[in-house]
Amino acid sequence: MKIQGKMFLWLSAFILIMAVVYGVWSKEPAGTTALFLAFGLSVMIGYYLAFTAKRVDAMAQDNKEADVADEAGELGFFSPHSWQPLSLAVGGALAFMGVVFGWWLLYFSAPVIMVGLWGWVYEYYRGENANQ
Repeated sequence: MKIQGKMFLWLSAFILIMAVVYGVWSKEPAGTTALFLAFGLSVMIGYYLAFTAKRVDAMAQDNKEADVADEAGELGFFSPHSWQPLSLAVGGALAFMGVVFGWWLLYFSAPVIMVGLWGWVYEYYRGENANQ
């Protein structure tokens, strides 16, 4: 985590220099403000990572002799197949078309979205994929 903290702090220095240069040359307040806000955000993230790195054990990325596989672990469970995202996509498309063509389409899209959401949440509680 020490490396990430240093990277963000160096990035914040670069953003600060660019904000000053952009502000002097362009005299445009919106972009200059956005760059100064990006500087502040980068400083906050860099400080947090550097502050946290002192309180946790050294990780593999802090060791110059570490191998890529040293920090490898389980990434999680990914569903092999599911029809629920398709239902949510159709319902979402209908909902956004309702904004364009008429709000009455939301009456048709809401049940499709709810069925897709319900199915996605509970797909591993029923059928052949049920966890016993």
